[in-house]
Amino acid sequence: MKHPSKDVLLSFENELLQKGYSHIAGIDEAGRGPIAGPVVAACVLFKQPAFIEGVWDSKMVSAAERERLYDRILESCEAYGVGIIDNLIIDKINILEATKLAMRTALEQVIGSGKGAHYVLIDAVKLQSDIPMQAIIKGDSKSFSIGAASIIAKVTRDRLMVRLHEEYPDYAWDRNKGYPTLLHRELVRKHGLTPYHRRSFRII
Repeated sequence: MKHPSKDVLLSFENELLQKGYSHIAGIDEAGRGPIAGPVVAACVLFKQPAFIEGVWDSKMVSAAERERLYDRILESCEAYGVGIIDNLIIDKINILEATKLAMRTALEQVIGSGKGAHYVLIDAVKLQSDIPMQAIIKGDSKSFSIGAASIIAKVTRDRLMVRLHEEYPDYAWDRNKGYPTLLHRELVRKHGLTPYHRRSFRII
């Protein structure tokens, strides 16, 4: 996919800014698809106009570039929040509800910062909130704010999976990050499940 232009990535933000919404938050998640580890959501609040070159869909950005952009985002934003929901809760309430819980947790941290979001842009998922918000399909490749949140969520989760790999080095989580790659599935068959695997997932 070709990197969108600055005008494209700020189209939602600029429209909202013209309507008087200056403090716009983006929300996205990482980790809905893996069979191990938590789901992580991030909420990042910027005072518009704001832009960081290179920020968009975290899946389209190299790991090294994500790490660099992670620091830039945290330096530039007004506030941010991160919600981490572990595999036990995912198994209990399902991955969609766990994702929504992670997103609400991240949003509440931003609200609690006192900076205040006037409007929230979310990748695909609809949340209930007193703050006006819009769910955008593939929002991480269409909105700067959501793209920033996708990078914070992805980097946070990847770092967590590397730490869990140190605890359970037989599953290559430092490489697959818990996703159901062929190698990961073979290692599960060989070594069995860990306390971090999502037992409710059909593939498990």
